[in-house]
Formats: sequence, structure tokens, C-alpha cells
Amino acid sequence: MTAGDGDGWARCDLGHRHWGVYGAAGLLAVHHDATAGPRVLMQKRSAWSHHGGTWGLPGGARDSHEDAVATALREAFEEAALDGTGLRVQGVYLDDHGGWSFDTVIAEASELLRAIPANAESDDLRWVPAEEITARNLHPGFAATWPVVGLALTPSLVVLDVANIVGARAEHDWWRDRAGAAAKLLAEVGARAADGRWTAPDRVPALARWFPRLTAVVEGAARGTASVPGVSVIAAPGSGDDAIVRAVRDTRPWERVLVVTADRGLRERVTELGAETVGPRWLLAQL
Repeated sequence: MTAGDGDGWARCDLGHRHWGVYGAAGLLAVHHDATAGPRVLMQKRSAWSHHGGTWGLPGGARDSHEDAVATALREAFEEAALDGTGLRVQGVYLDDHGGWSFDTVIAEASELLRAIPANAESDDLRWVPAEEITARNLHPGFAATWPVVGLALTPSLVVLDVANIVGARAEHDWWRDRAGAAAKLLAEVGARAADGRWTAPDRVPALARWFPRLTAVVEGAARGTASVPGVSVIAAPGSGDDAIVRAVRDTRPWERVLVVTADRGLRERVTELGAETVGPRWLLAQL
């Protein structure tokens, strides 16, 4: 397992020839703002390279010791001088050809990050409005997946109604130690969030890995529950429902919001603000 051991040609079950013995991955960096639509960082491939002169994503062969995210970030550094600062991975889309696959790692960029050709594989790098992408001469692999991957540009926020979820879990004596029950739940959610192995409800397209922002709202005796890696905590000063509604109202306009609760009144309130809802069983079944 050494750096560069993925370099080489492979043939998929469809008979196509691809670069990457262990598959390949690329970084789809997307920036959103409140006035313009999403912009995607696109790479124009050098003329000498495979499918030279076409536009696609910074990316390349996956080494045997890497996962898709590590590969995409490494390639983005090597080809576009992006060091990962200002990027937050939000999902991975798997294009499986049978015996060979390409992973598109979708990451939200905090700004239009400066990207420059960092090696001989790139002729140009530009932030392109999403609606203008199909007008370019696209790399055939990217052209085939863009109609699907383009549907996954929107980042997600999942808001957890912790009191409601803990109550639905109904573990023995949970009501005697609400703070302990909340801390246990968040530790499990954080561990699950680290690898992105969530099944998103009704999400199109289906992502092999999904990394939503996670916010947990705690109240009452659980108010002192601390944040854990991957999960931020809002301590409600009063009503937990009111704090959840505020959290939904304060989200960014381009963000998809999912509230996990079985409380009918709360579901109605957040739905009016444009959020989606799902019951605690969706979460608990994945822990």
C-alpha cells in the first residue's frame, strides 16, 4: 500500500478502459450564495491527457490505502492547489461500472476559492455557474454523471429533537437521567456521522456516503449536554420546540433542512418554514 500504487489502466465489466487500478475519484467543489445560483469548480484537462481539452473535475486514480474522500482531496491539491481549507464534504456519489468505479466527492466551498493549475494535468480552472456546465465540451465520464450528480449540489442540515428521540427510544429508566440519555444518543450519532453511512430519506440521487450538518437541540435536564465531533448542540433556554423553529428559520436559503421529530405540532411549524420532517425511527434504525 504505497502512494501512487493506483496508477495504471483498468477495464470495467462493460469493456471500457479507465485510469485507476483501484478506481478513481474527483472533487466537485460547489459554492452557494444568496443571490446567484451554485457555481462548480471545473478543470480543463491538458491537451496531452486522456480526453484532453475537455472540462471535468480535478481527480484521478485512487491508491489502495485511500478512501474516495482522501483521493479527491489529494488530487485537488495536486491539480488545483486546493489544500482543503474552506471545503466541507457533504456527500459521495458512486458511479459503479462493475469492476471499476468513480466516486464524485461533493464538497461545499465557503467562497470562490482560488484555484490554479498546479501541475501539467490542468490547462485551466474556473468556477462555472451550474446552469452553464452543459454548454462546455465535457469529459465524457463527467457528462454522463452530471445529470444525476447535479441534483446533489444542495447541502443538508439535520436538526434533532433530542428529547423526542430519546423518548421514542424508551430505554430503561431513561427519564431518570435525561442528560445521560441525551449524551449517549449524541455519542452514537457522532460516531455514525464520521463515516457518512446514513441512508437519507427520499434523497435523489442516492449517495454512497452522506455528510449533512447535524444540530441537536436539548432542553430541560439535558441542557448541559456537550457537543460531540460532527454534531453541534443548541441548549434551548426555554421550549425545545421554539429553539428548533429558530434553528430552522436561521438556516441558509440554499440549504435543505430535515427535522427529526414525531411531535405533530412541531412538524407543522417547521414544515411551514420549508423544512422536511422524519420520525425518530429513521434515525434510531441506523444507530
